[in-house]
Amino acid sequence: MTTAFRAVLAFCLLAGFYVLVGVIVLAAVALDVLLIIDFHANLIKFAVVLTLAAAALVRTLIMVSRRQSGEQPGVAVTREHEPVLWQTVEDLARRVRTAPPDEIRLLPDVNAAVAEDTRFLGLKATRRRMYIGLPLLQTLTVDEMRAVLGHELGHYSGAHTRLGAPVYRGRVSLIATVRGLDRHPFVQRLFTWYAKLYMRVSQAVSRRQELEADELAVAIGGRQAMADALRKIHYTAAAWELYTATYLSMAGAGGCRPAAVFGGFQSLLNDESRRAQLTELAARPEETSPYDSHPSLSERLAAVERLPEPEHVPDPRSALMLLHDADVAANAVEGSLWTPQAAAALRPVSWDELVSQGMYEGRNAEALRDLAVAGARVVGASRPYLDAAFEAIARGRQAELEAALRELGWAAEEGLLARVLGAALEGLLIQHGQARWALSWSGPARLLYDDGEEVALSGYAAQVSADPAAIGGLRTWLGDLGVRHDYIPANAEPTPIPSP
Repeated sequence: MTTAFRAVLAFCLLAGFYVLVGVIVLAAVALDVLLIIDFHANLIKFAVVLTLAAAALVRTLIMVSRRQSGEQPGVAVTREHEPVLWQTVEDLARRVRTAPPDEIRLLPDVNAAVAEDTRFLGLKATRRRMYIGLPLLQTLTVDEMRAVLGHELGHYSGAHTRLGAPVYRGRVSLIATVRGLDRHPFVQRLFTWYAKLYMRVSQAVSRRQELEADELAVAIGGRQAMADALRKIHYTAAAWELYTATYLSMAGAGGCRPAAVFGGFQSLLNDESRRAQLTELAARPEETSPYDSHPSLSERLAAVERLPEPEHVPDPRSALMLLHDADVAANAVEGSLWTPQAAAALRPVSWDELVSQGMYEGRNAEALRDLAVAGARVVGASRPYLDAAFEAIARGRQAELEAALRELGWAAEEGLLARVLGAALEGLLIQHGQARWALSWSGPARLLYDDGEEVALSGYAAQVSADPAAIGGLRTWLGDLGVRHDYIPANAEPTPIPSP
């Protein structure tokens, strides 16, 4: 089946979707009119169900049609700000025989894409945008970046973006319709089947268009540059996912945010241990689906290898050379990550400080607070002193203490009390200046004493939580650290706690 035929079929299915909606709405209206003219009691239930389903369909389509595209992501760069980047894009546009974009935007993401605002179902283009992820500029060479840009411009020259906007809106409408029919299972099943058919056809078109755009990328940058770009993008995407989930997710902890988002990402990429881990992660076999918008990496690499090799002068310099000032661009793109409120409220700090704050807030602060609150509930203390939890253990009331922790939201699991106690003791060391969470780009952060020795309290916490007689030694140790017996963790319940 040719790409053109699939595209026509996708448009026909999109039109068919609206026809299907119209049929259901007209059927509901006709049935309601029929009941008014000639009432039949046995049709009442069916008419009500069909009318409610039709109303849900109309409401969903109205809501989807009113949605605005919203603010564009990233940061727009003008020809005055980035003349080399713009000249490169315009030169490549001439090579693939298409008009250049009207706007280039740098993104805080591992992605490159083009979009086109259109009218009359894609027949008339109004504005073109190109999106370039700054992490790609960090990791690709000029050669590889030119191949990627040529690929994206190939979507323009192949009129892929003309089809993209209405097809995408069709997907949004179908998905919203299926979700909006959750109270009408029969009609929902009908539209679910239709949505799957539409998605399979439209995504098949998208995959074929990606391979067509790869051909233009190879014509511009050569087979080696395009193949290396595809591999690096796959690797960089895995690295960015790890980075955002493990490090960037700490933003907000203690009222802080990282002062150098892309600097931290570069540190992760430069770490030898992480490189080995990410190489292994990127080498895992991909799962494929008929609903994928892109062919698999192996399929694209195989297709690239079959293409003719053009004459080409290599340019192995970093793609950051395309930017006038990479640091200025990085700062601008980093600024787009935060809302104005977050940028004003969160203090920019080093990665060392952010990890220290983030790990304490994520691992220790809640354990300290909840252990104190749970202990006060068990022994009937008037305030949530941490020592109340120790007293509950000393009295052999560990089961009650664990039950109180579960009431506070901790998941029931074996060794719950030991886990919470260990995290709380770590928090005490941090609060009293005895230990600090240390940043590591190679793996998880580590809690270290001042002399660099790693804190290891899990075994001791398990021993104390199981043996009431060990509480005396724990109190002595904490007293030597300067922890008062009436210590109340920050943000613990300030009001008196009633006896159980």
